[in-house]
Amino acid sequence: MALNLRTAFHILVFSWYAFVVQSLAAKDGEELPPGIFVYGGPWKYLTFLNLLLQMTFFGLAAASDLQDGKKSQGALNKCKDLLFAVFGFPVGMFVVLLFWSIFAYDRELVYPASIDAFFPPWMNHAMHTFVFPILLAEVTLQPHFYPKTKHAVTALSLVGVSYLSWIIWVYLSTGIWVYPLLKYFSGVGLVGFFTFNMTVVTLLYVVGEKLNYKLWGKDIEQVTSKLR
Repeated sequence: MALNLRTAFHILVFSWYAFVVQSLAAKDGEELPPGIFVYGGPWKYLTFLNLLLQMTFFGLAAASDLQDGKKSQGALNKCKDLLFAVFGFPVGMFVVLLFWSIFAYDRELVYPASIDAFFPPWMNHAMHTFVFPILLAEVTLQPHFYPKTKHAVTALSLVGVSYLSWIIWVYLSTGIWVYPLLKYFSGVGLVGFFTFNMTVVTLLYVVGEKLNYKLWGKDIEQVTSKLR
């Protein structure tokens, strides 16, 4: 099978994310600033979890491309589309937008300057910048089929509550917040902050859906009509 642009892109991005994840995981065990990888290592950071999410999606996308014409491709397509639509696009965009918004206000609240000695600038941008153009490129390369909005929001909410429970557990276990910003919030403030974040993620899901339909509406309608 000829290697087309879409397949090459998926393989390249999967390889890139695998390299970044391996490079970041290798830092676990090094002498890092206090509290960075204590209890849970990189697994407590949404940034790291998002890298795993993106790597998984692009791995599935590459596998689906290479299965062109085979029966298993339909199942792979459905799986990767759900992963991208419900989690990959909104969570990935959220990580980029929230990180740089807080960083621009006061980097010590989210990515203290002391970290620069351990994580080179390219790694910071790999985690918090390059995700954005890669996701936009994916949207323009092929259409994705979206589930019903209520189902997607329910799934996002369940995952969001699970992650919130995880970082609260880390705090209760260590006395250290995963993100320095959180120590400045009261209990009510934390509820408001996380509610705001979930609202933003939900809006990003809707943006992704609208953008997908604007670019690929005719293709999606043609496929949908054939399935009826």
